[in-house]
Amino acid sequence: MTQAVAPTRAALTILAGMAVLGLSDNFILYITDASSLWQFHLLRSLVALLIIGAVAALGLGVIRPKRFGAVAARSAIQGISMLIYFGCLAILPVGLVVAGFFTAPLFVALIAAVFQGKRITPLHAFAILLGFTGALLVIRPDPANLDLVAFLPIVAGLCYAIGAVATRAWCEGEGTLSLTAGFFVVLVLMGAVGCLIFPGAGAGADGFASRGWMPLSTSIFFWIALQAIGTLIGIMCLFRGYQIGEASSVAVFEFSLLIFASAWAWYLWDQAVTPLALFGMALIVLSGIVIALRRTP
Repeated sequence: MTQAVAPTRAALTILAGMAVLGLSDNFILYITDASSLWQFHLLRSLVALLIIGAVAALGLGVIRPKRFGAVAARSAIQGISMLIYFGCLAILPVGLVVAGFFTAPLFVALIAAVFQGKRITPLHAFAILLGFTGALLVIRPDPANLDLVAFLPIVAGLCYAIGAVATRAWCEGEGTLSLTAGFFVVLVLMGAVGCLIFPGAGAGADGFASRGWMPLSTSIFFWIALQAIGTLIGIMCLFRGYQIGEASSVAVFEFSLLIFASAWAWYLWDQAVTPLALFGMALIVLSGIVIALRRTP
């Protein structure tokens, strides 16, 4: 039986999910001084997998994938995206990182054109150019003192876009729970390898990605667990929104994460967004809306 479309409820569900994700992404800053990127992903993913296992045990989904190789490859690509994304959150302003990450829809359109033979209309081409212009306004690269680290969120967006395309191209027919579980399993493995390779010493946000297993305090575990729960709630709201609404209509509400993440960063960490960066974010949102509402023919 086809589920009835409820556009208003779908939009509110997506907005709620983005508000939770915007808040939970800011929690990473509570642990960057004394923890590590690898420890974070290892512990967060284990918490998430425990919850996913409980959901599967209740008969609400199946974890086992139909095509193990395809799910593993897709999960690895998206895992790399998350490593870059959360590593950047430790050393760059939250608004900048989220803005760079939201170039993903632009890369999806480019990948569809270059590798899948889909035609890009002049309007799509303009939207893509507009989006990347917005990203540059947020990053504000200085040719005299170019910091390539500021471009890493865009690399995260590219990896996420590849994973998004792979989800449909490689993993069609896979269950939501199996894709989510595969994603977190890969992050567990990546986190474990990082904890073994990198030294378990040091302090400060700048060394967040270059440390391994660090002494685990109650406070660190609390924030990691809370971040994991927030991520799962946000993802579930996202999935629910797409279930009860038209994808082309509700997708635009995902861009509210830019607003929520920046607002929480301002409230929690006093990270103000400059007028120029706000204008750049607006261009990214506008370009994403054009691409989402006018699907490539």
